[in-house]
Amino acid sequence: MIVYHGSNMIVDHPRLVHQNRTLDFGYGFYTTTNQNQAINFACKVTHRRESGSSCVSMYEVSELDELKSKYKVLIFPGPNEEWLDFVFANRNGSYNGEHYDIVFGPVANDTIYRTFIAYEEGILTKDETIARLKVKKLFDQMTFTTEMALKELKYIGQFDAGRD
Repeated sequence: MIVYHGSNMIVDHPRLVHQNRTLDFGYGFYTTTNQNQAINFACKVTHRRESGSSCVSMYEVSELDELKSKYKVLIFPGPNEEWLDFVFANRNGSYNGEHYDIVFGPVANDTIYRTFIAYEEGILTKDETIARLKVKKLFDQMTFTTEMALKELKYIGQFDAGRD
């Protein structure tokens, strides 16, 4: 399958870089199967960093079933209770559970972060939060969290995201 990584630079050799912010699936190299999601992210990153040029790097990677035979892979088919708990724990920095080489599932993007805040503040129950998230158009993300898993990504090119 083809996955995309949006950034303010071409990433022909993916690597693990510690972030100074917490992300949905924790530490790792984030990709998506949705080209538009990668374009949007590239534009956000370029604007936030105020440097570089919005671009999307493309990679070929084995299908999830094949990856599961070689790596420890966690798959969330949709925004369910387990996904909510996992993302919430990663975003607030409290995740200390099992480690995975690859994590695949929905993106809790910034447009739905308000729902997470309402959940965190106790305004929404877990069921109410999941119900609200299920009506949103959630894109996917595939996060590579180990050096070994990163080797599965075969760089095949890039393109200008063009929305600077």
